[in-house]
Amino acid sequence: MVVVFEAYAGLARRVLAGPARLGRTRLVAIDGPSGAGKTVFAARLADALAGVTPDAARPPVVHTDDLLDGWDDQLTFWERLEEQVLAPVRVGQAGAYRRYSWVRRRFLPAPVPVPVTPVLIVEGVSAARTTAVADLTLAVFVTAPQPLRLNRAVARDGPTILPELRRWHVTESAHFAADGTEARADLIVDGAPTLPHDPTRYYCRCG
Repeated sequence: MVVVFEAYAGLARRVLAGPARLGRTRLVAIDGPSGAGKTVFAARLADALAGVTPDAARPPVVHTDDLLDGWDDQLTFWERLEEQVLAPVRVGQAGAYRRYSWVRRRFLPAPVPVPVTPVLIVEGVSAARTTAVADLTLAVFVTAPQPLRLNRAVARDGPTILPELRRWHVTESAHFAADGTEARADLIVDGAPTLPHDPTRYYCRCG
């Protein structure tokens, strides 16, 4: 496998040069299995976009975990994302969603606004699913070895999630195989590169 380090700033310029397919907005989906590094990648790309856009505005990042109604909603949340975020933005209107609290196990009452901006990033398992293809300017798939992904998730959320997490991994693997997400992605990223680099400025592209 060929491994190349590329700058987030260059990817940000690529996104801005791409076509807006979600109305006037360029939709970037950052997909991949749990613990691969999607959230970190999304944050760093958003920071890079803030550095290259004319108004220096950081694009909104929607985390699909915030839209899930608990563990059993792993792949069936999409209608909520479409109705509350994608559909309004597609017609030039601001969206808003209610964030799910994994501690309280319910959606919080305060809406999270999603303004209409040049770029919108959606990050999470199945974010680049086939249903989203027509709206996407860029589909990213972040990957990492399964043992490392498991360790990251446990370190973040604690060992009590292990039974649900193992079930989650089985479901996401079946989804990616059926959906062909990785093969269809515009960019495949190594979420656990071992070569020395500045991770705030560069990511590791695979392929």
